[in-house]
Amino acid sequence: MTETDISRRRFLRRAGWAGAAVAVPVTSGYVGYRLPRSTASTEQTPPAPAPQAADPTPDVHHFVSRPDLSPPRLTFTDAKDDESALPTTPGYLFLGPKGYQETGPGQQGCMLVDRKGRPVWLLPLTGEDEVPMDFRTQTYRGEPVLTWWQGTVHTGYGTGVGVIYDSSYRKVAEVRTGNGIAEADLHEFLLTDEDTALLVAYQPHRADLTAVGGPADGWLHSGVVQEVDVETGEVLFQWDSIDHVALTETEQKLGEQGSKDAPFDYFHINSAGVDADGDLLVSARNTCAIYKISRRDGSVVWRLGGTRSDFELGDGARFSWQHDARALPGDRLSLFDNASSPPRAKRSRGLILRLDPGAMRATVHREYVHPADLLADNQGSMQVLPEGRALVGWGAQPYTSEFSAEGELLADWRFPAPDQSYRAWAGEWTGKPVDRPAVAVQRNNARGNLVYASWNGATEVRRWRILAGPSAQRLEPVATMPRSGFETAVAVNADGPFFVAVALGEDGTELGRSDPIRKAG
Repeated sequence: MTETDISRRRFLRRAGWAGAAVAVPVTSGYVGYRLPRSTASTEQTPPAPAPQAADPTPDVHHFVSRPDLSPPRLTFTDAKDDESALPTTPGYLFLGPKGYQETGPGQQGCMLVDRKGRPVWLLPLTGEDEVPMDFRTQTYRGEPVLTWWQGTVHTGYGTGVGVIYDSSYRKVAEVRTGNGIAEADLHEFLLTDEDTALLVAYQPHRADLTAVGGPADGWLHSGVVQEVDVETGEVLFQWDSIDHVALTETEQKLGEQGSKDAPFDYFHINSAGVDADGDLLVSARNTCAIYKISRRDGSVVWRLGGTRSDFELGDGARFSWQHDARALPGDRLSLFDNASSPPRAKRSRGLILRLDPGAMRATVHREYVHPADLLADNQGSMQVLPEGRALVGWGAQPYTSEFSAEGELLADWRFPAPDQSYRAWAGEWTGKPVDRPAVAVQRNNARGNLVYASWNGATEVRRWRILAGPSAQRLEPVATMPRSGFETAVAVNADGPFFVAVALGEDGTELGRSDPIRKAG
């Protein structure tokens, strides 16, 4: 038995799957995904909440101090026997939970969690016009920011905007497409070093579809890339696949598409990024190809994969229905190889290819495969981390996985079904909310009271100090407790009836304090 087989069996055992034969959740359907209306609250800064009994729903977090927040509960699986051997950086995961083809158990929205999968910040986004995609940290004007796309999801594409928040969770900007293209698609919102944004869009065109078995007077969707100045909204560059990529390059079946109401999605753009030389890399799911696009004149410099590949593909290097193509140093390129819907392999994978531009040959540098042989019909991401590690988001499957540089699974995070995240990202983050901490009080059946303290998005809190007294003006410290997750429960032998929670940093400095709350009764 190989080391890979041993690692696979170890993980399956620790994750609760018996034996090597694994029943993997089935996800099927067109590459698009239509999401239901969520019933989650959008309230971000609620009034001081009244204490309430915890809901026993096991797949959702419940907080006494923030009853308006109910993020889905991630299951964390350590694939190593020694937890201390696990990496500790980057410190956070950035996920956008939403239900797959039906409503999930928790709120959809932007969800920042620590490496154990415990919530740090949640922004609930409710309704069909606020579906979150591609939540991550990027840099704008030299400062770290949070970004995501939000809008309405249609069959296979979206219409919405890119959103930027600062480290205090205040909206900095909304970024939109221009030049008559009303709204941006869900598949990309990337900030560049020049403080511009790469956005993509699906543009309908009348077209002759006879080459793919359709009508002569039909309709198709092309893939558009725009580079937009974030501050001014000016479109600095625009590229449209219809001008450079022939309809006959598609590998997608026409099916029932081709009308004005349902244009044929021949290209299906799903990522756009910047290559080392400043040109663009564009991934098109429905041609199974990645395109290097000249930033100067929009011409196709080369194609990788698909029916017209300029690169010879070595053993195992062919991919299909891929997502999230990114340039890496050393003439390498990462992507998420779905190989599914329709399936062309038994499992999806994270993939790094090495490109030889002289010989025009692409070979496998590294691949990352889940022990449960996950096959993701749509969505997905592949991020290279420090020390050569990799984070793979499994798209329509509810998993996010971290691998070593050698491809060994290190850790796994799983959403409760049917939740999933379009992409998954890892990164560092320092959050300093402008709102106050939240506090709630319940009577302790043993003695005194239980004070619950939380501060949505605060990353520097190390301890909570509880103040109590007969009035809001007469308070004194009654207990100090190390932070124990999103919400910390502190037992105090004090009647109050007024209480305040004070957030303390590493050196004991006060970072913030709640409004005084009076115990009910």
